[in-house]
Amino acid sequence: MAEISSRQGKRIRLFIGEAETWQGKPLSQALLDLAVQHRVLSATVQRGIEGFGPEHHLSTERFVEISDNLPIIVEMIDTTEHVEALLTQLDPLVQRGMMTVTSVEIIQGWKE
Repeated sequence: MAEISSRQGKRIRLFIGEAETWQGKPLSQALLDLAVQHRVLSATVQRGIEGFGPEHHLSTERFVEISDNLPIIVEMIDTTEHVEALLTQLDPLVQRGMMTVTSVEIIQGWKE
């Protein structure tokens, strides 16, 4: 029998470049480590093939000469309270990039 539970939460999306670092390691790894440390419900790192940020500097894997800083999206999902507490931890780490926070419905299901 499948059981499904639903609750309200928030999704943090961090848009960074893969060249960004924090204390000597890739920023995406540092963000994921922070998510693990804070027992975030779900976290994913995605590498983009093309994109640009607020400065409109295009990064793409199509051309080697501009593929040095491809876009990375780090996404974290958890309860509203947990996400709001986590935001204070994330702010100092993301020096260049953009962050969005969106309300989501978290649906979890499993089979017994």
